Parts: sequence; C-alpha cells; structure tokens
Amino acid sequence: MGIDRRTLFKAGGVVAAVSALPAAAPGAVAAAPGGSPGPLTTRNPLVEQRADPFITRPADDTDGMYYLTGSVPEYDRVVVRGASTIDGLATARERTIWRRPASGPMAGYIWAPELHRIGDRWYVYFAAGDGDDPFRIRTYVLESPNADPRASGWLPPKRMVTGWESFTLDATTFSHRGKRYFLWAQSEPGIATNSNLYIAEMASPTSLATAPVRIAVPTLSWEIQGFRVNEGPAVLIRNGRVFVTFSASATDARYCMGLLTADENANLLDARSWTKSPNPVFVTNAETSQFGPGHNSFTRHGDDDVLVFHARDYRDITGDPLFDPNRHTRVQKLYWNEDGTPSFGVPVGKGGTVVRLSPYDARHLVVRHAEFRLRVEGNVREVADSWFRFTPGHLGAGTVSVRSVNFPDRHVTAGDGVLRVEPYADTDEYGRATSFVKVPGLADRSGVSLRLLDDPAEYVSHDNGRLVVARPGGGRAERACATFLIR
Repeated sequence: MGIDRRTLFKAGGVVAAVSALPAAAPGAVAAAPGGSPGPLTTRNPLVEQRADPFITRPADDTDGMYYLTGSVPEYDRVVVRGASTIDGLATARERTIWRRPASGPMAGYIWAPELHRIGDRWYVYFAAGDGDDPFRIRTYVLESPNADPRASGWLPPKRMVTGWESFTLDATTFSHRGKRYFLWAQSEPGIATNSNLYIAEMASPTSLATAPVRIAVPTLSWEIQGFRVNEGPAVLIRNGRVFVTFSASATDARYCMGLLTADENANLLDARSWTKSPNPVFVTNAETSQFGPGHNSFTRHGDDDVLVFHARDYRDITGDPLFDPNRHTRVQKLYWNEDGTPSFGVPVGKGGTVVRLSPYDARHLVVRHAEFRLRVEGNVREVADSWFRFTPGHLGAGTVSVRSVNFPDRHVTAGDGVLRVEPYADTDEYGRATSFVKVPGLADRSGVSLRLLDDPAEYVSHDNGRLVVARPGGGRAERACATFLIR
C-alpha cells in the first residue's frame, strides 16, 4: 500500500468498525485424487475487497491448507480464511483473529497483514497507526501456538524494532541457507522518498539480529508516479537466484511491480548483491481492464508458482484511491523464461481457464501471436502472447472459438487459411472463421485437434513454425502436426 495514505488521514476520521465474522469452516473443495491439485482457479477476482493479499504455501505443517489474509476496506482488523484449494478460498468463511483497540497505539489503520508459519507457531506481521496520530505507522507481530491460524489464542501484538522511528510497513520474512531474513518498507530519515526497501537477519521471529540494509530506493520514472514508493516486497527463490518483487508509485492505476534479483550464493545483506530491473514487470493493462496491479505474494499450485496480487477493474477513482474499496485479490500462474527469470505477462481479465498450446510434433514450443498472426516459437518472453481461452463458438452448435487473453476482443480466425487473431465482428463470415470443432488429438487423444467448421477434412496444423490450415490424412506425421497439447 502506498504512503499516499497521508491524504487519506487528512481527508477524514476512522471508518466505523464492522462486526466480527463468524468462525471459519474448512474449505469445501478437496484436492484431486493422487495428489493432483486440479486446474488453477479461473475466478477473477478470487476474493473481492481484499487488498495486499497474502496466501500461504501448502505444506505438511499446515495440513496442506491454504490460508489467506489481506487488508480490509475498514482497515480495522486482521482476518484469516482457509481452504484446501486456492479456489476454495473464494467461498471460505472468514475469521477475525485480532481487532484494533479503541484508542492508543495500534488504534489507527491496520494494513497489509502477512501470515507465516515459523517452527511450530504462526506469526502475522502487520502495520498499524496510533489513535492520536494515525500516520505514525509501525510494524507489529502477532503470535499463535495453535495449529490452525483461524483459532483463538493469539498473543498480544509486539512491536518490531527496525532501526528508525519512522513510517514502516509491508514486512515479510523468508528463510535461505539456514538463515531467516526480515524484508520491509520504511521511510529513512535524510532520504527524500516515501519508502525504500530494507533487509536484515532475524534473531527470532519477533526481533532483528542485524542492522537494516537498504536494497532499493525509488528513483526510476515508473517508481515515482504520484509518490516515491518502493513497498510490498515478496520473495521467490528459484533457478539459483533470489527474486524480490515490490510495488511502486501511487496506489491508483499507476501502481505497478518491479523486480530485484540476487544470486542465491550472494551475501543478501550486502546492497551490492541486488540488481533492480530497469522496467516494471507487471503493470496496468487497459485491454484486460485490470488497473493498478501490485502488492503481491506467491503461493504454489502443484508444481506451479502462482502470483497473488490485487487490482481494480476500472481506472477512474473518485477521491483518494485508498477510500476506494475495490482492490480485489486475484491469482494467476507465474511462468518462467528459459534463462530462469520470471515472466509475469499481463494481469488477466475475466473469463475461463487460460491455456497454452504446444504442437505435438514440437512439444518444447508454444503457439503465440506476433503482430496478430499465429506462429510457433520457443522461449516466448512476451508470455501473454501465448495465452488463450476456449470459449463457445460464434457460429455452430458444439463449436469452440479460441480467444486471445491479452487482447480479449480478438479470436483466432482461419477464414482464408491464414491463422490470425482478429477483432470481433458481428457477421456470419467472422462466426465461421472463428468457430472450430474441438476433437481428441488425431495423434494422441490426450491432446486436442481443431477442425474447421466449413470443411471436416481441414484442421489447424503446425508447419515449420507457422500455423496453417491443412488436410492431415492418415499419415502419422501429418496427424501429429494437427495435434496440440494443452499446457
């Protein structure tokens, strides 16, 4: 959340508290047999009006459960819900585990809680202002000895001392190479920014062992829109590197995500170990109607990494952005480039399951559009160009259309034998060109083949990096070219 909250406090008093929600019940959706988690949820949003979302990663010490917490629009409490699947979080009942006092320390606004299992205890790190000075934001930690974080019995919050008496928020923690680290945003005296990112080694889950090390300061154009902000860090350790995403700029449509990277063998407490990517990695996308994506976390779905974040469905906001309650929790699969770096794509809009298609005869490649023509390539760094959705066909019962995800007004057309993604048109010609019969793969029934509507002998086929319309016949190689695996 951005330090532009200052205008929030200037604008008005404390929002009225709401009644506590009833105790949560376990998620209603069970994991698929054999340990497979089934498809990642296609709900968008996953949970409405939960900003700064944090979803735990299922593990043995959490009984395989997912737990979600985040900022509520009233900024007055810490909530937790749990389910056995990510999708189950959408309908899981929510429990208030702590509510701010009526006055004094922590009686101001409550922001950005994160829930972590450390050893045999749960900890929630959150930011809170004081009743007499709501902008005096500091970081606190709740602790529970219970196995279920939704249960009662949380100990009173403790203050996390981070080096300066200044604005402090958005703390996270992670373990690496036998050491536990604390990572957070703070306004450092003497630096003309709203918040920077800092890291320290922890002595315990409630205290630091080392002095803060500044690893990021907002200086680039996309980090200083409205406010000079680096905040909301989230950690992902993969492929020999430690990645830290963070959010930048004001909390309206200019809000976006950046990326820091360090080698996994580096001294993480040395600021020189960290490199900031020159451009943001996740930004507003008007085509998908997702605005101000940011303050993310990461979870897992089977073998896949999942990006958890908030965004709005509209750009224009009346008044201060923090009075607008509609920063909703969203999730989508995180992809990886061949060089081991994360590929975020675009914030996905509403619709069904997002898929990638790989030709059966070139399984290491994927179908993508480039300049709105379809082709087959490897190492597609513009990952959203390879995202599609199957939707009901525009013409013909039992047919499907293939819709672009990052240009949702466009569908795959094959009207003239050349495969493109073209804007929707309310004509029979467009309907025929975009409607296919989806059948089990001609070379492998676990895949799919797309037959043209007007000619049952013609199929979408792969031909040396191009997508064409062909008549595969009975040959094995031809049938493989007309078969696609869903990724």
